[in-house]
Amino acid sequence: MMANAAPEGFEDRVRRSFARQTVMETIGAQIVRVAPGEVDIALPVAPAVAQQHGFVHAGIVSTIADSACGYAALSLMDPGTAVLTAEFKINLLAPAAGDRLVARGKVVRAGRTLSVATAEVEAVSAAGTKICAIMTATIMCVRDRGGLSD
Repeated sequence: MMANAAPEGFEDRVRRSFARQTVMETIGAQIVRVAPGEVDIALPVAPAVAQQHGFVHAGIVSTIADSACGYAALSLMDPGTAVLTAEFKINLLAPAAGDRLVARGKVVRAGRTLSVATAEVEAVSAAGTKICAIMTATIMCVRDRGGLSD
């Protein structure tokens, strides 16, 4: 059953799950903030995540936004459940360029089976911060499925 508020131990649970997501390690992303229904993921901009013009590749931008949405949703779910993305849409608003990107995921509606979350991806540099992408995602709560939890 979906809790109305974040369950006890939600932050440790989210951080442990994130640490097992090896794609985040591969691209250099880190979870930097966990709050009930909210998760921020930061990514240092580096040549390894760039496309041919030097901007962070749209697939990488989508990856951090998707994880920020999913972990924001997980923070409100009961222990022993897991999340899978059912759908997402991303609007790429500006080139992802700067020193780092920060995807700020936030739950809009937490449901028993489906939750809706958004993520704004900010490009951060010495010149300031600029929103470069916005995602809307539908996140599925998975229960009683062997091998899937947290």
